[in-house]
Amino acid sequence: AVLGVQLVVTLLTATLMHRLAPHCSFARWLLCNGSLFRYKHPSEEELRALAGKQKPRGRKERWTNGLSEDKPLLVPRDAPFQLETCPLTAVDALVLRFFLEYQWFVDFAVYSGGVYLFTEAYYYLLGPAKETNIAVFWCLLTVAFSIKVFLTVTRLYFSAEGGGERSVCFTFAFLFLILSMLVQVVREETLELGLEPGLASMTQNLEPLLEKQGWDWAFPVAKLTIRVGLAVVGSVLGAFLTFPGLRLAQTHRDALTMSEDRPVLQFLLHTSFLSPLFILWLWTKPIARDFLHQAPIGEKPFSLLSDSAFDSMRLWVLVVLCLLRLAVTRPHLQAYLCLAKARVEQLRREAGRIEAREIQRRVVRVYCYVTVVSLQYLTPLILTLNCTLLLKTLGGYSWGLGPVPTLSLAQTPASTVPVSPGEDEAQQTAARIAGAVGGLLTPLFLRGLLTYLIWWTAACQLLASLFGLYFHQQLAGS
Repeated sequence: AVLGVQLVVTLLTATLMHRLAPHCSFARWLLCNGSLFRYKHPSEEELRALAGKQKPRGRKERWTNGLSEDKPLLVPRDAPFQLETCPLTAVDALVLRFFLEYQWFVDFAVYSGGVYLFTEAYYYLLGPAKETNIAVFWCLLTVAFSIKVFLTVTRLYFSAEGGGERSVCFTFAFLFLILSMLVQVVREETLELGLEPGLASMTQNLEPLLEKQGWDWAFPVAKLTIRVGLAVVGSVLGAFLTFPGLRLAQTHRDALTMSEDRPVLQFLLHTSFLSPLFILWLWTKPIARDFLHQAPIGEKPFSLLSDSAFDSMRLWVLVVLCLLRLAVTRPHLQAYLCLAKARVEQLRREAGRIEAREIQRRVVRVYCYVTVVSLQYLTPLILTLNCTLLLKTLGGYSWGLGPVPTLSLAQTPASTVPVSPGEDEAQQTAARIAGAVGGLLTPLFLRGLLTYLIWWTAACQLLASLFGLYFHQQLAGS
């Protein structure tokens, strides 16, 4: 009954947010507020005047040997025309490709965060013992939609013919496959992702099930399958994050150039760009946990934080880093929109003539791609934030505001799950399946899985963005 009340309140909250979405959509505010601008391309008449061309003759005057010839308008590449700026409004963004998908995905992530905050407040105030947390379902949906957005955006690169994007995706996928296998063999004393305890907890409950069915041979195969599956997931996720990392490096570099007279904004941009490195440090045991437990203060080692306090601090740092990257979204998008001006200035340094329509295409192409760039920037952020929220709830952690939940290391096997004698066969089967799934998906296993996803997402972002910096500063310039 309490779960039903919680579900009804959650649905009412989501319905209210959906009603308010057309008027106060967070996605539209993030993309279409006043500081974002797009460049208007000059008209053909202005280009014709700059090129010194006269108005084209009529159709009858352009007959040559019985054929009609429509020659394209060619203008000098160094023509001194200026681009005008104007605010990017919601009406302009509605015609862009993937704008509806972008708006729906970002708003759903905001609604999911609101449901999670409501649920956490409910659990903190009332402290229910045995209730299903509906916020877990919302966070899992947001993670699934993040993967769907990655697939949608990556499909654009695979559909391009002769651009080389497909080869780049395959190359980075193979590279990240090797790196993900190397990460799994690192000992827990160095990289405390929790994969070893999690797999041990799951296999401890999986072994009785296989022995009961007479499948003893499948036990090592199951362990190997989990390891290979994690490596494949890391490879695919790395391929998804390749082009977002390259784009982030370009927008970060341009945003720093645009904010030369704003040192505070530059500090925030640098901190946001290095936030994946901070996430990697949080799970490096000699640097993070051991240092805080044995701080070099005085002659004797001094413990600054307990284990539970360090786990809570790590969750808070993840949330703050995600919010920081969200706060500098608009400077990055503005830096991307300014690529139109940079392309026109680069065009002036070239010799020869060019079609007027080609200049217009170069300017408009930047504006038409802004929603895809927004998805590339926000999707890794949303994925990391929701995995952090799931890690807190499913991993048995605490925010540090209340008592730390006790984590039972020994799970009840599926064969000992109590079944009421009054239940029918379908209910008994469902209870056994639920017991088996609960015995396999232990809190230790979920803790290790979600920690691996968070850490690996940060590692892929860091490697792709650093390679993007090297590419845009060294290779692209030459």
